[in-house]
Amino acid sequence: MHDDHHHSHGHHHDGDDHHHPHPPGHNGPAGKPLQWQTPHLPHDVLNEQPIDSRMVDIDLVETAFLEGFARAPDPSSFLRLAGIPFVGETADGLRLHLLRVETEDLVDVGAVMPLVGGAGVTYHPLPAKLTSHRRRLSFVYHDGTEQRHLGFAAARALADRSAAAQIDIAGH
Repeated sequence: MHDDHHHSHGHHHDGDDHHHPHPPGHNGPAGKPLQWQTPHLPHDVLNEQPIDSRMVDIDLVETAFLEGFARAPDPSSFLRLAGIPFVGETADGLRLHLLRVETEDLVDVGAVMPLVGGAGVTYHPLPAKLTSHRRRLSFVYHDGTEQRHLGFAAARALADRSAAAQIDIAGH
């Protein structure tokens, strides 16, 4: 966050007693968001915005979903709370039924680089500080013919037809 922030006091201080102000969180943990907030706007303002408010900070929301879903005692309620439809409809009217939520942990530990001239690759194991931990989230829907894997944003973008589907199943 402040990688290029240097202090030149002319002499060395022990500890944290330099005498100029810093914003809150200046010495907080690196890489951790200090605040996660979406401004609350009146509904009429939201409806006039061309930007889809559901897409704001979608990566933070997806991370929060991953962490919460893994510990949720009631996964079905958690899905409803997160706005993931059990029965969704795409923009072109295709109805999808949610079968499964898949989470996958990925850890990158090596890299390959093409050799000059294109004759093969060279492999480099990554040092610990360059390894990356990622989690992949996928919602597996059935479209009547085959399974489709949707990401978090795509699943949330489906029109929710869950209530209508429950009526269909009940035979009304």
